[in-house]
Amino acid sequence: MSRRTSLLLSSLFCMLLALSACQPKQEETANAGTAAARIIKIGFAAPLTGPQAHYGKGYQNGVQLAIDDANALNPMIAGQTVQFALVAEDDMADPKTATQVAQRVLDAGVAGMIGHFNSGTSIPASKVYSDAGLPQIAMATAPTFTQQGFKTTFRSMTSDTQQGSVMGRFVVSKLGAQKIAIIDDRTAYGQGLADEFDKAVKAAGGHVVAREFTNDKASDFMAILTSIKSKKPDVIFFGGTDAQSGPLAKQIKQIGLKTPLLSGEMTRSDTFLKLAGDAAEGTIASLAGLPMDKMPGGQDFLTRFKAKYGEPEIYSPYGYDATRILIAAMLKADSTEAAKYLPVLAAIEHTGVTAPKIAYDAKGDLANGGITVYKVVNGKWEVMETIAE
Repeated sequence: MSRRTSLLLSSLFCMLLALSACQPKQEETANAGTAAARIIKIGFAAPLTGPQAHYGKGYQNGVQLAIDDANALNPMIAGQTVQFALVAEDDMADPKTATQVAQRVLDAGVAGMIGHFNSGTSIPASKVYSDAGLPQIAMATAPTFTQQGFKTTFRSMTSDTQQGSVMGRFVVSKLGAQKIAIIDDRTAYGQGLADEFDKAVKAAGGHVVAREFTNDKASDFMAILTSIKSKKPDVIFFGGTDAQSGPLAKQIKQIGLKTPLLSGEMTRSDTFLKLAGDAAEGTIASLAGLPMDKMPGGQDFLTRFKAKYGEPEIYSPYGYDATRILIAAMLKADSTEAAKYLPVLAAIEHTGVTAPKIAYDAKGDLANGGITVYKVVNGKWEVMETIAE
């Protein structure tokens, strides 16, 4: 090989090395260009495993759809394009785990919190968020959640005070029941709902002939039902989840009671229908807000949700609205700093999927609400009546 050829090859080799060295820098620049939007993290917590996972996953999917919809609009805050990202945690419906989850999402640098799902997890976690000054919009319905004096707590649904009161009056005035038995699972949700129902029944002139309780892991209710049977109640009300109300409905029939079962929104689910089977027939349950086909944005939400996730769970549209409200407050305040957008959130009036006007009172409860009562007819949930509050 001649010296000239050798020099030429050496020069070519150096050029290739130089081009190779430049390539990663070009890719980094391109990647930097596509990642120009500032990422804003939104926290989320719910039971994503265990017997309540169907509630939590449906809730999460509604939240994620809201984030996707907001991001599609190329939102800007403080003159910079932002993109919202979900930081999701499984609290397993356990109060102790919930406080650990709360600290984890705070450590992750979230700008706001959607959840927790259960009252029993939302209440202890709310202290962690309050201490950090972080706004929290939770699915919790127990009255205690917004009675703690925190300025950071807001609801997605009407409280048990509203729901229990409506059902208590409905049972006495509309169903004509006079002798009522009550069972609850001793959770913040189940007991809270049962307590409000109990008070409303008595105020309407009804008589609570039995007040029994179980726990949220039980599956055998025969001893309780045997005690109740001797009291000959007109109806049995249960405060708890579908994982228990399904077997409870079966055992009511097995023990020979012809008494209808009544419950709250955690029973008004397709899971309850599957668990209870034929015994579900005649069960009555309440649910906050309007039926999906009567919601202002219900049909559009249903179409788009089903295209991504299939059938929505009870809580999917409420998770969607909560997330859009949180984001709307940030956009209106032109800030993701909690101290700056929290006053905007507290005063917001939002047109949502679930209601034409979503606003909060001074405690963080929904300023407007209503309850729809459903009944299982031929294996399906049918609307009995929507009651405005």
